[in-house]
Amino acid sequence: MKKILILNGPNLNLLGRREPGIYGARSFEAYFEELCQQYPDVELTYFQSNHEGALIDKLHEVGFTADGVVLNAGAYTHTSIALHDAIRAITTPVIEVHISNVHQREEFRHHSCISAACRGVICGFGLDSYRLAVEALVKSEE
Repeated sequence: MKKILILNGPNLNLLGRREPGIYGARSFEAYFEELCQQYPDVELTYFQSNHEGALIDKLHEVGFTADGVVLNAGAYTHTSIALHDAIRAITTPVIEVHISNVHQREEFRHHSCISAACRGVICGFGLDSYRLAVEALVKSEE
């Protein structure tokens, strides 16, 4: 059974309430339950933090044992060299995801500090971006 961590960064605990025109009206917890049902043969776990260090600690914790990480680093995507370095330091593949198409938004969102360290990037498909990343990780070594 593959083990995949979904790791969400700052403000993503407010999904369903935060800017629903951009991020939708569903909470991540409700979506995560649905995702687990879609992948009964995958051990999916979820962690969210508004603190950069907690995200790095979680990457270190699972980064040599998990089969994959789906990371939505939120605003840290655009600022965190420390997250970039943490992704490079582990052997577990990481896929960067974004709910919105960051390239259609403010210019400061167009650059990612973590993309170069990730296996791939998925953005702009709403919460389904997470499923697409899980699917890529599930199929990556079949």
